Amino acid sequence: MKMKVRKAVFPAAGLGTRFLPATKAQPKEMLPLVDKPIIQYGVEEALAAGCNQIIIVTGRGKTAIEDHFDQSYELEKLLEAKGKTDLLQIVRQISDMIHVAYVRQKEALGLGHAVLMARELVGNEPFAVLLADDVVDSRVPCLKQMMDVFDETQCSVIATQVVDGPSISAYGVLDVKPSDGRFGGRVFEINNMVEKPKMEDAPSKQAIIGRYILTPAIFEALSQTQAGSGGELQLTDGMRLLLKKEKIYAYVFEGKRHDTGDKLGFLKATVEFALKRSDLGEKFQKYLKQLKL
Repeated sequence: MKMKVRKAVFPAAGLGTRFLPATKAQPKEMLPLVDKPIIQYGVEEALAAGCNQIIIVTGRGKTAIEDHFDQSYELEKLLEAKGKTDLLQIVRQISDMIHVAYVRQKEALGLGHAVLMARELVGNEPFAVLLADDVVDSRVPCLKQMMDVFDETQCSVIATQVVDGPSISAYGVLDVKPSDGRFGGRVFEINNMVEKPKMEDAPSKQAIIGRYILTPAIFEALSQTQAGSGGELQLTDGMRLLLKKEKIYAYVFEGKRHDTGDKLGFLKATVEFALKRSDLGEKFQKYLKQLKL
């Protein structure tokens, strides 16, 4: 019987120091991209890809995330009393969206550790991991594209993008061999992976982004992986160990990735998402054109 991906894990215990002071009292995942928190874009993507259970790995000071996906009786009553049915619908849509479970990561000890924290809630089935910082704008949701690859291969799938030049050294980079031409030549079999190599040492231009579909065997691999510098357990190291036991595929997704964990990336995403909005786009475009840059 074919394995299906029903659960999506969102590691959200990081401190978001790049956005201080804005993130001193609120999680970076709750920073709004136009009028929607960053993490909601990822949750909606997981939902559109067929996941019906969301697991968010949180830490101290992250209760705003839990409140956002919970019901807000006071707000709903107020909107109802004022007859603001359109806003009421938006608010209810968030809490009705999906089943959300939370697990606490007491210390931010790396992405691999965050994934391992979700082991009991995931159980013995394949699951998705989405990093909320990576907001992907695409016609078919990025995770849905990956699900199609997983359905056919029944192996772990990592989303990648082609990165040119020295910026490749900011990513995990894959050593790959072409697969059999399925999915428009976008699927590759992974031989090995290197974390943040120098440009001249990078085995390819294929860089890992924040979308993964993993088989449950990753949990055993992570529990056998040695922690690196600062006691952090890296997901890449766990996947490298998994690679010795089973195939992992790379998938060059179709769409545009915005790195909203970076200030400039966040600003660019805000502008591009605002321009696409039917209620804002035209007015915003007029405003941008009149700026003397």
